[in-house]
Amino acid sequence: MRTSLFEEHVKLNAKMVDFHGWEMPIQYSSIIEEHRQVRQKAGLFDVSHMGDIMIEGKDAQDFLSYLLPTDLSKSRIGKAIYSAYLNENAAMIDDTIANKISEEKFLVVPNAATTDKIYAWLVKNKKDFKVKISNISSKMSCLALQGPLSHEVMKNLHPEANNLDHFALTNVSEMYPSPGLEDATIVSSTGYTGEEGFEFIIPNEYAVATWKKLLSNANVKPIGLGARDTLRMEKGLLLSGQDFNEDRDPIEAGVSWILDWDHDFIGKKNLEIRKDNIKRRFRGVVAEDKVIPRNGSIVKLNGKEVGILTSGTFSPSLSKGIGLGYFDSDLKVGMNVVVSTGKTEGKCLLSKPRMV
Repeated sequence: MRTSLFEEHVKLNAKMVDFHGWEMPIQYSSIIEEHRQVRQKAGLFDVSHMGDIMIEGKDAQDFLSYLLPTDLSKSRIGKAIYSAYLNENAAMIDDTIANKISEEKFLVVPNAATTDKIYAWLVKNKKDFKVKISNISSKMSCLALQGPLSHEVMKNLHPEANNLDHFALTNVSEMYPSPGLEDATIVSSTGYTGEEGFEFIIPNEYAVATWKKLLSNANVKPIGLGARDTLRMEKGLLLSGQDFNEDRDPIEAGVSWILDWDHDFIGKKNLEIRKDNIKRRFRGVVAEDKVIPRNGSIVKLNGKEVGILTSGTFSPSLSKGIGLGYFDSDLKVGMNVVVSTGKTEGKCLLSKPRMV
């Protein structure tokens, strides 16, 4: 599959790779260079492979609040809410952003590899809720502008969006009109890099022009999925299907703040049973020598296994190896541990997931 921006990536000589069935740019120049561009200035990502599902109807808010452990009635209209779908065992199926357009309209954004799975999960659990569920993923594109200069870039393009609070949204359908997609056409102050920034969810026919307009700014460069991964790792952001894959609950995964215990939701009973007996928790490691932690690396303390990494890379910001994974709950941040990649071993410092 290809996004509406495929030809633009080819023109920019991007290195294209298969990503869950999508032909996506992994890099344009170098991952380190692109990473630093986002941390220091601004970068533009094509993330149109992400899903877009509209949920509308009288019971939309109650329906989503049942599927998610987050009570969406507590958030005001115009908020982008981070949460996760849980199965009956309270394990995370996928994390998501639920854009609250109104109490009767939500645009949820599943990950690229799970869009069909989440759509089927929504339909399966619809039951007697009065809602309409529409998968409009094939009609929408998503561009992510990220970095400390992103507000400067937005001044002339979308001044109304430039004033958004963090994780908020505004409708921009007047600028990108497309019949039937008005409610889904938004700019939100969200992203997956840990930097300030914006995401444009707009109809496909406007993707190329918007991409070119944003790149016409001297402070903006195109960024591939390689840097997107290193950026999110430095900030301790979860990757669906890798840092969790229906095998971790929100407490283990370090996102317990999405839990509202005063409403009913799928998986609540099982989560209540084990919430005070969590054996492993999501943490980070920072290398103290030349080891580069990787997915699957074993973490040891005094020769005993105390954790396993689910993500790992070289951090361009720290100029050190870093990793994310699950560690015995009794370990303390600041402890010295050993990371074994299978080929090499090295000393690392146990840290909070957010390392930069």
